Amino acid sequence: MKRGRLRVLLGAAPGVGKTYTMLEEGKRLLSEGKDVVVAVVETHGRAATAAMTQGLEVIPRVSVSHRGIELTEMNLAAVLARNPAVALVDELAHTNAPGSQHEKRWQDVEALLAAGINVMSTVNIQHIESLNDVVEQITGAPQRETIPDEILREADQIEVIDLAPQALRDRLAEGHVYPSERIDAALSNYFRLGNLTALRELALLWLADEVDSALKNYRAEHGIESKWEARERVVVTLTGGPEGETLLRRGARIAARSAGGELLALHITSQDGLRTPDPEALAAQRALVEKLGGTYHQVVGDDIPLALVEFAKATNATQLVIGVSRRSRFMAALTGPGIGATVIRESGNIDVHIVNHAAAGGGFSLPRLTGGLTLKRRIYGFVIALVGGPLLTWLLVSFRSSDSLTSDVLAYQLLVVLVALVGGIWPALFAALLSGVTLDFFFVDPLYTVTVGKPMHLFALVLYVVNALLVSYVVDQAARRSRTAIRAAAESELLATIAGSVLRGQGALDAFVSRTREAFNLTGVRLVVDGEILCTDGDVAPDDKSATVPVGTRAVLELYGPDLESSERRLLTVIVTQIDAALEHTALSETASEVGPLAETDRVRSALLSAVSHDLRRPLAAAIAAVSGLRSTDVSWSTSDREELLATAEESLSTLSALVTNLLDASRLQAGVLGISLGPVDAEDVILPAFDELDLGPGDIELDLGRGLPPLLADAGLLQRVIVNLLANAHRFAPPGTRVRISTSSFGNTVEIRIVDHGPGIPSERRDEVFVPFQRLGDTDNLTGLGLGLALSKGFAEGMGGTLEAEDTPGGGLTMVIALPIADTIPSLQDTP
Repeated sequence: MKRGRLRVLLGAAPGVGKTYTMLEEGKRLLSEGKDVVVAVVETHGRAATAAMTQGLEVIPRVSVSHRGIELTEMNLAAVLARNPAVALVDELAHTNAPGSQHEKRWQDVEALLAAGINVMSTVNIQHIESLNDVVEQITGAPQRETIPDEILREADQIEVIDLAPQALRDRLAEGHVYPSERIDAALSNYFRLGNLTALRELALLWLADEVDSALKNYRAEHGIESKWEARERVVVTLTGGPEGETLLRRGARIAARSAGGELLALHITSQDGLRTPDPEALAAQRALVEKLGGTYHQVVGDDIPLALVEFAKATNATQLVIGVSRRSRFMAALTGPGIGATVIRESGNIDVHIVNHAAAGGGFSLPRLTGGLTLKRRIYGFVIALVGGPLLTWLLVSFRSSDSLTSDVLAYQLLVVLVALVGGIWPALFAALLSGVTLDFFFVDPLYTVTVGKPMHLFALVLYVVNALLVSYVVDQAARRSRTAIRAAAESELLATIAGSVLRGQGALDAFVSRTREAFNLTGVRLVVDGEILCTDGDVAPDDKSATVPVGTRAVLELYGPDLESSERRLLTVIVTQIDAALEHTALSETASEVGPLAETDRVRSALLSAVSHDLRRPLAAAIAAVSGLRSTDVSWSTSDREELLATAEESLSTLSALVTNLLDASRLQAGVLGISLGPVDAEDVILPAFDELDLGPGDIELDLGRGLPPLLADAGLLQRVIVNLLANAHRFAPPGTRVRISTSSFGNTVEIRIVDHGPGIPSERRDEVFVPFQRLGDTDNLTGLGLGLALSKGFAEGMGGTLEAEDTPGGGLTMVIALPIADTIPSLQDTP
């Protein structure tokens, strides 16, 4: 019997629409004449999902009794007997009730597929076995129902049902995913925006890897070896040398330019083991590969270019990164093309990047201006003259004739020019004299003697020397100007880097010192400010100090290593000026950081004076007036008037006491001396007394206290004050006819208390302001206190090791969330000063 096909709809989280899409697709197939049945569907009370089953044949479930409880599961036997063309099976990772034919629903699906029935199913990313621990780290919620990866990978078709994280939260807030009593807890726990974003990325990456595996299998089955640029794959070749880090970082940047780019590091070892790289450097580079998110590979091959290209083609690489050869030009000329040239020739349509890593080995260095041509080039010139002269003579003597003198002269002239181009004036002069003597000895009658029988021969020799001098002069000037231009470019690069770093403060000083050491090839550089060592780079040996350069009036720059040339000292003066500017900038930044707290303290002091002058004066004046009236003998007060005055005095003094208490608490918080006594506290024990303190009843408050919550670690008195402050604010801003909702839930190692109102709310950009002391955001009068309530509440919560944050209420309003640690997660309880 032909096996059925499995189609899986993969989602990042519950509520993205997997079941709805499955039922919608089932209806489409039914309209095309396919035989479709609903084997099992889990609606979770969602009306829209339940409505989608209308018009589809639903196989009745089978009841399974477990410990006196009746559970319903998919009726596998009934579906097999019905034998439809397509069966819709929801929640592939579901665990069947004990006593069912199979333990897992995916095993039921395997039976349907074996019977030739096509199956469409759904699963969430958190149920994949290999990702289970990753999802738990992200969400803090363990998943007990999982499906083996190989079962899912064997599916004939996998589709991601995608929904933007914020759109999913909006659906949840509107009640389309969970019932209303579960919405707040879900939004603050599993369905946090960061959690959903991470789960979405996880689902897309898992499917991308699955598609990549399918592509490899297809290419292997069809014998396709050409490069398919489905995504960038960058292969970096590591030799174990110091250039490896530079190559890896370059390869990582190339891979990062495209979405889903992949970095592969390759080290090739020989079969005979003769090539032995630095094991420490190779280990460090392997660790760097892992930090950059790449993979490390090692293959054996004696032909390095061939092994590299074969590996790149086998992995469908699009880019190859190799280092420039460390051989000299002379060795390259003697031994032929290097690995880079061979790789380029054999790589086909794979892009090859040859990275110059000289800077990685020795750092940034300014070229020296010691002359036009280097000593190495002059030696090469003499070598060419000594080797090329005899070879050319042997060749010309072999084909000598009476008419070949002119061509012989031109051939030697060409040799002189070539030596002049390579080695400059002295090798060219040597080649000119040598070729003149050789011409006279081998090609001018009388042969094999050195005689100047005609004045023209002497004139020809002089022309040889003049031509050599002219050509070598031009070459030497060009080389000198080239080196001058290179140095000017290097100086410009150095100055541009330094100028761009002046405004970076302390970090820039470290860069200045490091750059100075590299630029001038010094062994070490040290910056000393006011007798204190501020920055050091390289090896600083007292007996190796070459110069001490003052930097402003407070600092000196100590240089260790070879003496600097005059041109380098000019550039050093510019660097010293920039370092002085950076030191001044650092001093100004420190001064500004000191002024900032003073300004904040001055603001608080001004606000405190304003509060004392107004908010404290008002209840104090009212109390004084009431007491003065009672003590007056000029007026005869009735019993009711006397009671009213006493009530006014009592209310004013109570208000004054609360204001003074808040001021004292605020000062203790600012000084860090607030006494906090932590201990296990049940949330209900502090929430219910807060209602009594505020005289709030069922008509004002809606309770949703989670069952079985563990005790939290808090100071009961301070926590009650926090709840009272938040409830008072929420009740004051709640629209008439609405109730303030307070709920509790646990998440990970914390317990959350949420106080929800449906008032005007606070714009997200101003939420931090509500926790600033001495302000009344949204208040239009000065009769509501000092503006310390939320500031104190946040300080109390943080003092108890928790947090207080403001969030939007779904549908409008503000939700204040108190998060405190669970008591049994703290190793020891003790009073916190």
